[in-house]
Amino acid sequence: MSGESVILIIVIYFLVLMLISFIVGRKSTDNDAFFLGNRQSPWWIVAIGMVGSSVSGVSFVSVPGMVRGIDFTYMQTVFGFFFGYVVIANVLLPLYYKLNLTSIYTYLEQRFGKHTYKTGATYFLLSKTIGASARLYVVALILQTLVFDAWNVSFALTVCGTILLIWLYTFRSGIKTIVWTDTLQTLVMIVALVLLVVQISQQLDLNFSELIKNLIHSDKTRIFVFDDWHSKQNFFKQFFSGIFIAIVMTGLDQDMMQKNLTCRNLRDAKKNMYWYGISFVPVNLLFLTVGAMLLMLATQNNIVLPAMADQILPMFATTYLSKTVMVLFVIGIIAAAFSSADSALAALTTSFSVDILDVQHQDKQKAKRTRMIIHVCISLVFALIIMAFKAVNNKSVIDAIYTIASYTYGPLLGMFTFGLFTKLKTNDKAIPYVAVASPLICAILDYVSKTFWGFSFGYELLMMNGFFTFIGMLIFSNINPSTHQPINIHHSPPDSYRDH
Repeated sequence: MSGESVILIIVIYFLVLMLISFIVGRKSTDNDAFFLGNRQSPWWIVAIGMVGSSVSGVSFVSVPGMVRGIDFTYMQTVFGFFFGYVVIANVLLPLYYKLNLTSIYTYLEQRFGKHTYKTGATYFLLSKTIGASARLYVVALILQTLVFDAWNVSFALTVCGTILLIWLYTFRSGIKTIVWTDTLQTLVMIVALVLLVVQISQQLDLNFSELIKNLIHSDKTRIFVFDDWHSKQNFFKQFFSGIFIAIVMTGLDQDMMQKNLTCRNLRDAKKNMYWYGISFVPVNLLFLTVGAMLLMLATQNNIVLPAMADQILPMFATTYLSKTVMVLFVIGIIAAAFSSADSALAALTTSFSVDILDVQHQDKQKAKRTRMIIHVCISLVFALIIMAFKAVNNKSVIDAIYTIASYTYGPLLGMFTFGLFTKLKTNDKAIPYVAVASPLICAILDYVSKTFWGFSFGYELLMMNGFFTFIGMLIFSNINPSTHQPINIHHSPPDSYRDH
């Protein structure tokens, strides 16, 4: 497949996104449209788009590669996700809609005070900026290798071009546009996945029934692990971690919740969350199926697999499979990357504008100008961080960055849990210190455990992190408890952010 063909795919795909952006945003480009989509999004559209936002370009290449090392055991975590989404629908969404929030972290100010609020928002901004930049870096690197190296185009230009495309179709109406573009991109990604399965099965010379039979009898399609308590793939570790990961990385994440807040009412938002949780299961199963089929193909043709699991799908797509597969791979990874990055860009713009700069207290025109400036600045920050990743050029550093980013959700878990399930007040000024201490304690415990007992913590670090934050808030609840009087949760929001 030529570089010209890849460029043509990107151009056509981008033009479709720009058309959607123009149609959706032609009547409304104010902050209410950018932040909340005027609260007019159909729930089923939001549900489809959220699947694409959850599956980044990194997931597109990583999840199939997981099969070689851990079989289908990732599905244990995915099953946990669903129950986490049920908790979100019945605990967090009613709270967010009751308070009519634009940024979900505003709740922390109303419950505890400004220091806790700013701390929670800062953790989100830090983790989402690093995570979104890392995901874009991987996709930009793949496009650079596939196309732009041959044309002597610099990696910096590839990165800036990619971010510019995303900025162009999101800057007018933000989340109002993204709800619709992400729906298209999710459908494109799923179609690409299904067609990948069809193409690979043809390479294996298997019909549908034969393919299912081979998958069932393959030792790589094992899902459940009950017999090894030391394994990170133990069912109980994976399942319960999946519940908490969903609660934290969806329910306490402005990126994902912002889409829910665009629904017309709480009932629609709940339906969106239920169906999103249900659909997330077969989508991930499809990714893993692609990985299992690639391993079958490698065995059948004596193909030597790369050392890094993330390189398995790209290697097959570019070297061993048909041009059709290459086209599907490019379309799928672009769709996954754009749908993840565009919502992250909108969420970061919203959080920084509302949580840090308090644009909700500015007049509409000044608030809009502020938001547009922030949108540009965050795009530039993305580019700078991606270039820093490239300068380091070490995959283990990217892994470390993802680990560090995952630590930042733990304090959010502790803060929201303390606020929702206790009636205690706490020392607002002490919470930033608690939120810094909790991840440090977890890091020390993990290091000591690996050094002296050979035991490495996995996803359960998230729960530990949240637990330590909760305990810290509990301790400080007995110190000067009257430092902050919670704001009345039935307050009226500014006119420009009212429910429509």
